[in-house]
Amino acid sequence: MAFKILVVDDEPDVELLIRQKFRRKIRDGEFEFEFARNGEDALEKINADHAIDIVMSDINMPVMDGLTLLAKLAGLDRILRTVMVSAYGDMQNIRAAMNRGAYDFLTKPIDFEDFETTVQKTIREIRGVREGHQARLELTAIENELSVATQIQQSMLPKHLPDHKEFEVYAQMSAARSVGGDFYDFFFLDSGRLGLVIGDVSGKGVPAAIFMAVSRTLLRATAIQGVTAAACLEYVNQVLAKQSDSPIFVTLCYGILDIATGDLDYATAGHHGPIVSSPQGAVRHAEASRNLFAGMYEGLHYTGNKLKLEPGDALVLYTDGVTEAFNAEGRMFGSGQLDEAIHARREARASEIVQHVFREVKEFAGSAQQSDDITVLALRYSGPPA
Repeated sequence: MAFKILVVDDEPDVELLIRQKFRRKIRDGEFEFEFARNGEDALEKINADHAIDIVMSDINMPVMDGLTLLAKLAGLDRILRTVMVSAYGDMQNIRAAMNRGAYDFLTKPIDFEDFETTVQKTIREIRGVREGHQARLELTAIENELSVATQIQQSMLPKHLPDHKEFEVYAQMSAARSVGGDFYDFFFLDSGRLGLVIGDVSGKGVPAAIFMAVSRTLLRATAIQGVTAAACLEYVNQVLAKQSDSPIFVTLCYGILDIATGDLDYATAGHHGPIVSSPQGAVRHAEASRNLFAGMYEGLHYTGNKLKLEPGDALVLYTDGVTEAFNAEGRMFGSGQLDEAIHARREARASEIVQHVFREVKEFAGSAQQSDDITVLALRYSGPPA
């Protein structure tokens, strides 16, 4: 693409000289020249032709001089660079021109070798500015798309279930980036059973978020068929591994709570087991199933586990963004501090447990940047109504 250069000079010989000196580059389409005799004429041509990239203007001209033209060009909203031309030794005007935003200057009589060098340098500057401008536009578009993706992702996550006499459930997620790979869900399988799930997709950003959405939708669709927790994860793994060619996988913890008895049928796929906290102060980690993460290998057999919640117990599911949160000194939050945070709210509502864990992690991390998604889900079991 030819760069268009507007030469502004009241001397008629200038146009003839330039066309003669650069005839080959003009013929080859590298340069394209336009000419104006004064600033007023130049301004009209610039406003009429947005293809003009460079203005090379004399300072001393009739009607409108070069400094006045330069001041008017400063108000235009476009990528344009101005090179001023003045008599040798006219440093006062040259200094004024540079202060008003001129990119460079040439002195008369014009050295056409220097003229071409200045043009080439100005072209490189314009290319760099345009590339930066295009990059900013693309970044803005990506940020807008990520904002929409974040809203969609957040809308997929349930906020809370209506209050029930038998239990209260609450969850919260904080993504390390605009969109995350963690997810949680809770839903009724029937009037007497509640499904609870938490997951952590490997990787970050949009690919992880897409895999998260697929995993969550597939697990819920499988769960409502009424199968056991282990059978649900086994089927989810089979479908994900068969359909996905990417190296992304997901760790899962899925449980089915019998609301009347407090019995929990659960299974994990490369994930931590649940934590149970009683009002009496005991915090215990339930055994994790010895199952691999889901989405990488077909044909895996998954096994499940069982535990029983007593009235008043709290069940906590979490992702490793909690225990592996780092502070500025490089220390991890760890499972011990997580236990302490849960123990400190052993009689609190589920929402208070989750919010307290988040506060403790944030206070521990301090100024350190969040490196992983953080998700916590808690359920406070009250037992069946008398």
